[in-house]
Amino acid sequence: MDGRVTWPAPDPLGEALHFLRMDGAFYCRSELTDPWGLTLPAMPGYLWFHVVTAGRALLEVAGAPAAWLGPGDVALVPQGDGHALRSADGVPAPVVTDLDLERPSDRYEVLRHGGGGAPTLLICGAVRFDHPIADNLTGILPRTVHVAAADGPRAARMGGVLDLIAAEAADFRPGGEAVITRLADVLVIQAIRTWIETAPAARTGWLGALQDRQIGRALALIHREPARPWTVASLADRLAMSRSAFAARFTALVDEPAMQYVARWRMQLARDALATEAVTVAELADRLGYRSEAAFARAFKRVVGVPPGTVRRDGRARAPRVASITGAPVRVRRPAPDP
Repeated sequence: MDGRVTWPAPDPLGEALHFLRMDGAFYCRSELTDPWGLTLPAMPGYLWFHVVTAGRALLEVAGAPAAWLGPGDVALVPQGDGHALRSADGVPAPVVTDLDLERPSDRYEVLRHGGGGAPTLLICGAVRFDHPIADNLTGILPRTVHVAAADGPRAARMGGVLDLIAAEAADFRPGGEAVITRLADVLVIQAIRTWIETAPAARTGWLGALQDRQIGRALALIHREPARPWTVASLADRLAMSRSAFAARFTALVDEPAMQYVARWRMQLARDALATEAVTVAELADRLGYRSEAAFARAFKRVVGVPPGTVRRDGRARAPRVASITGAPVRVRRPAPDP
């Protein structure tokens, strides 16, 4: 056998979602009473999420329609844009970091704020995806993703997690922050999956390509075996397609040529490894299939824009992302606790 019947995973999209591991900057449980308002700062490189377990909130993000969130609703702000939440249109919304926050742990906070009227309970957070696959996904997601409890079967799939979050938030017990943060991470993935299943935009571009019977398999091969010396001909052969048909279809669906995608994917992996592992440039060159350290370094600088040595793990900053990212991530600076 020549190997052409050896396929990757039958669900390339599911395999891609499996890589979405999260690292939270912080999570916040907000007990709010009307009238109230909050402004959340921009956090490029992070995804904001909000879960309403009681009451309602008006979400306002520049460049997106305002949306009312009710009990059981989940909203994402995938690009980490600054935004506001209010009990009603026009209510003042101070920056959340200027308010008094309780800190049960380093990354979990409790906010009590408002004028004493009708209550609203929110679970909010800012998370960053740790795998390079997220660079492709977050650039495709819209300014906001809203999954309403009234959406029927799609929202019902998230109901069990929402119920658990609501129970933990309503009866806050020791260890509650650990439970809520883990449930919130699951909920974010479910919300993204719901958007992929229902949004027309998810049928085009990179996400659409992952769902294509042939090109999705090619992408899965590239993702799984980045060090293999892929060529247009070898990928086409694995898919039992002609070279010209594969090249044209890949470019049409992914919006870039196959070899350009291979190079960018390798550099996404390299950027992530340099930022998170104690790995040398020579080791990365070997890991990703380059014949020499110099060849790898040239490719890295061409794709990323800086030499690999500048993004080596040093505890000062995360590395710049590859393509479609507008800036380096920042962490919210919170006031020190009162003495």
